Amino acid sequence: MQRTLSYRGFEIYIELRPASKDMFEPWFRIDGSTQDPGAAAFGTLIKVRGGPYSRRWAYLVAEIAGQAPVDLILGPEE
Repeated sequence: MQRTLSYRGFEIYIELRPASKDMFEPWFRIDGSTQDPGAAAFGTLIKVRGGPYSRRWAYLVAEIAGQAPVDLILGPEE
């Protein structure tokens, strides 16, 4: 299962991989026009720790995990 969302000018690609019945391991990748060489998350699939999760939680956790590196690079929203 896949989903892509926009966040502060970047695209966060989320992929859920089945772990067991109704449980998933979330992965995310960040794509955008600005790529900081110090941020390994840009352009690379990263597994979110702490799973597996239900589908709904997996998407939420991956979305938040994908937003964190963008916030670190761009700083706080005004």
